[in-house]
Amino acid sequence: MTTQHIIKTAIVLACTVGFTACSLNEDLGSNLNQEQADSLIKAPQLLVTAYDNLQNAYQAFSQTWGMSEITTDEALGPTRGGDWDDNGVWRALHQHQWTPDHAHIQNTFSALLLEQFSATNVLNFRPTPRQEAEARFLRAFSMFSVVDLYGQVPFREPGENLLNPPKVFKTAEALDFIVSELNDILPNLPDRVTAKDAFVASKDAARFLLMKIYLNKGAFLNRKAPTFDAADMQKVIKLADELTASGYTITPNYFDNFGKDNDAKSKENIFTQQNGPGVSNVRNGDNVYCRWMCTLHYSQNPSGWNGFTTLSDFYDSFEAADTRRGGDYPGVTNVSGLKVGFLIGQQYNQNGEKILDRSKRPLIFTREVELRATGDQVEMSGIRVVKYPPDMGSSGNEATNDFVFFRYADALLMKAEALIRTGSAPAALLIVNDLRAKRSATPLLTMDLTKMLAERGRELYWEGWRRQDLIRFGKYLDAWQLKSASDPKYLLFPIPTSDLAVNPNLEQNPGY
Repeated sequence: MTTQHIIKTAIVLACTVGFTACSLNEDLGSNLNQEQADSLIKAPQLLVTAYDNLQNAYQAFSQTWGMSEITTDEALGPTRGGDWDDNGVWRALHQHQWTPDHAHIQNTFSALLLEQFSATNVLNFRPTPRQEAEARFLRAFSMFSVVDLYGQVPFREPGENLLNPPKVFKTAEALDFIVSELNDILPNLPDRVTAKDAFVASKDAARFLLMKIYLNKGAFLNRKAPTFDAADMQKVIKLADELTASGYTITPNYFDNFGKDNDAKSKENIFTQQNGPGVSNVRNGDNVYCRWMCTLHYSQNPSGWNGFTTLSDFYDSFEAADTRRGGDYPGVTNVSGLKVGFLIGQQYNQNGEKILDRSKRPLIFTREVELRATGDQVEMSGIRVVKYPPDMGSSGNEATNDFVFFRYADALLMKAEALIRTGSAPAALLIVNDLRAKRSATPLLTMDLTKMLAERGRELYWEGWRRQDLIRFGKYLDAWQLKSASDPKYLLFPIPTSDLAVNPNLEQNPGY
C-alpha cells in the first residue's frame, strides 16, 4: 500500500468519528501527498480521537466492563420477563457458557483494536514528543486489555501496509512490548499536576499500568496456575511508592471519586476519561450515565433501564458500617431520594414517599435474584448498585462524572498484595487496615490472600477489575451464585469467528 493510501485511511477514519469538518470522497487519497495530508489533519486531532475511543471500549457497559464484571461474582444481568434477554448474552457471560460468536465478545475485541489503531494513527502525523508519548500510552493500555481478555494481540507498526493482515503478539511478546513502551515513553509524559488533569495520560498513569502488568504477568502467562516472581513483586512495591510520592491520598468520601465533581473532589483518581458537554463531539452519548441507568428501575429518579444487579453473597461481604456499602449522597439523595452504593429494600423519593413499580406495588429490591426473573421479580429482584452518583443536573447522557480507569486505592492494594506474595503479610495488613479505617470498616487481625481478594472486591467493586483479580487468585473457575464450576477454557475469551476469518495470524484459543 502506498503512503497516499495510508493517509487516506487516516483521514477517512478521522472524518468518520467527527473530528474533521470535511467531506472527502474515496478518490482523493490516490494523489494526496504528505504535505497536503498534513494540512488537512494533524496529530492533535487524531490524539483527541484516540482519547474519545476509550469511551466505547471501556465506558459502554457491554464492552470491556461487561466482560470483566458480569462474568464474576460481583454482577449479574438477569433476564426480566421479555426485557434484557438479548438472545441470552448476559446469562451466557455470568454462567461461563459463551461461544466465539457471542456479540459482546466480538464487539469488545473490535472496540479495543479500534482504540489501538486510533492511537497508532497519531504516530503517522508528526506528533510532538509528548503527543507521541500519550498516543503510545493509549495504545499500550488497549493492548493490555486485549492480552488480559484474549491472550493475543493483533498489532501494526505506524505506516504499515493495511492490505496485509497484522502480525499477532502472543502473551509473553505482548507483555514485553507493553513494558518496553511504557518505560520508553515515561520521560515524555506529563507530570500529574492536579486531579483536573487526570484525563490526560501521565507518568503516574504509566506507572500504574506497569504495576498491573508486573502483578498479573505470572497469571497471564499461566492462567491455570499463576506464578509470582519476587522481582516483579518488588517492582510493584517500588512503583506504588512512586505514586505515593506524587501526592495522592485517600478521598474522605468514597463516592466523591465517582461523582459529577470527581475531577475536583477526588484525591486518588490517577487516570480518567473526561465527560460532559463541550468535552468532545462524541462524549455526550453513551458515556458514564450507563453506570446508573443499567441498574436503576424505571420509576426511580433518574429513571433507569431496570437491569443489572449484584449478588447477595457479595453484598454480605461488607460490614454494615463500611461506607463503601453506600448511603445518602448530597446533591442526589436530597434531590431524588436515591441513595448510592448498594440499593436494597423499599425505595423512596426525596419526600420520603414509597416509590411504586409499574404495577403500582411498592418498589422493594430483594436479595433474591434469578437468571430469568418472572412474576413480581421482573420488577424488583436483585440488589442494585450505584457506584457513580448520578449527575442530577444533566439531561442523562450529558453527565459530567469523569469515568475512572486508575485509582490510588487500587495501587495501595496492589502493593499490599505484592507484600503478601513476598512474605511480608504484616506490612500488607498495615496498608489494608489504614484503608479500611478511612472507609469506617473495623481493622482486620491478620492478612492473607483470601482476605486480600475480599478487600479488593469491597474497594473496587464494579470498576472492571474483578475478573482479572479472580483469575490471579485462582478463583475464577469456582462455583458461585447462579454459576457452576467452569471449564479452564473460560480463563480466556475466544477470538471472534469473524476476526479469525480475516486474519490468518490469529489462532483460536484452546477449547473453543
